[in-house]
Amino acid sequence: MKNIKMEKLAIAGGKPVSVKQLKPMDWPPRDKATAKKLCEVYMSGKWSFNGTEEQAFVKEYAKFHGAKYGVFMVNGTVTLQCALAACGVGPGDEVIVPALTWLATSTAVNQIGAKTVFVDIDPLTLCLDPQKFKEAITPKTKAVIPVHLYGSNADLDVIISIAKKRGIFVIEDCAHAQGGKWKGRGLGSWGDIGSFSFQQSKTLSCGEGGICLTNDEKLAGLLYRLKHIGYAANTAQGKAASGPPAGLLCNNYRATEFQAVILRGQLKGLAKLIALYNRNALRLEKQLAGIPGLRVQARGRLAGPQSYYGWAVTFTDDVFAGIPFSSIQKAMTAEGLSTWGTYGPVYKHMLYNLPKNSAYRIANGKCPVAEGIASSKTAVLPHPWLGSDAATIDLIARIFAKIAGNADALRAVK
Repeated sequence: MKNIKMEKLAIAGGKPVSVKQLKPMDWPPRDKATAKKLCEVYMSGKWSFNGTEEQAFVKEYAKFHGAKYGVFMVNGTVTLQCALAACGVGPGDEVIVPALTWLATSTAVNQIGAKTVFVDIDPLTLCLDPQKFKEAITPKTKAVIPVHLYGSNADLDVIISIAKKRGIFVIEDCAHAQGGKWKGRGLGSWGDIGSFSFQQSKTLSCGEGGICLTNDEKLAGLLYRLKHIGYAANTAQGKAASGPPAGLLCNNYRATEFQAVILRGQLKGLAKLIALYNRNALRLEKQLAGIPGLRVQARGRLAGPQSYYGWAVTFTDDVFAGIPFSSIQKAMTAEGLSTWGTYGPVYKHMLYNLPKNSAYRIANGKCPVAEGIASSKTAVLPHPWLGSDAATIDLIARIFAKIAGNADALRAVK
């Protein structure tokens, strides 16, 4: 991209890159075929209890990701809780999670009485640092939850290898990674269990929902009991059946036929959507390559294609030292683009108000990379932006480049 340092920032009175605020692709998607099917399910009166739509969706989604089994649930937090419970995690156990993630990754651990151990992240992918994971293992470690943050996959080769040697369960948090692949196979099918979320903002959404994927028949059976008040798969409620294993506390986490209908409609276009996101992400990265002050979140090693929940860019201190992130965001908005900030460490989140030592501990006492990212100037474009046309993508790239080229001018803005 050409040098645009001489272009005056809009926040300082210059001409904005886009006179009107840019808008991302409309999300979530809606279509008449899905609306018609929802009406049919409504009129059928069969709205839950492992219905035909749920069964079809589970098979289709598991196949899409290369997994043998799927268990559909009400949201992506209880999927994590059930995954942990199915692996036998409970009071007295420790579960290792990356410090930089949404807080549900940790609260799921605490909900079943285990302790969270926060470890640091890789500075480029923003995912769990395998070496820090290895260093944090103790005799109490029962599981690890690598998070594929914003769709960039964690280093599964190394993480799974370390975990297998120590008898540690691997639960992939794929809330940001619907449809993403690693080494040609779907994320969520590599660990013992993969947990997905279908919350409103996700790349596959039904408002709220979640699914666990696994290739282990025994774990699949336990997951089903956990979400269906203890009943085994394909057992009607109220019918005589064997109960769950002793000590397995089961609940009602059943999802509905309506959720399954919406997801089945979107799943048909997921591969095409992800391909578009990858093309546009690469288009952005190509235009911003080599511009001082900008560092794009690295794609996961051996990823392809990557599922983008967000596209993250850090404004680095070699250029932006002394400039608050709020000033950068205001300048970008003035140019026509609004962005998110990134997560902070879970243990510093205002909603994570659990007592240290009993509910969690921080490996080595600190997670400097995660804390540095949180206090840095990292902008995140939600995934619908990557569904934009080429002209909009080019304007987005131009806005980032213009801000990067005018850091000194931005520093002078009061």
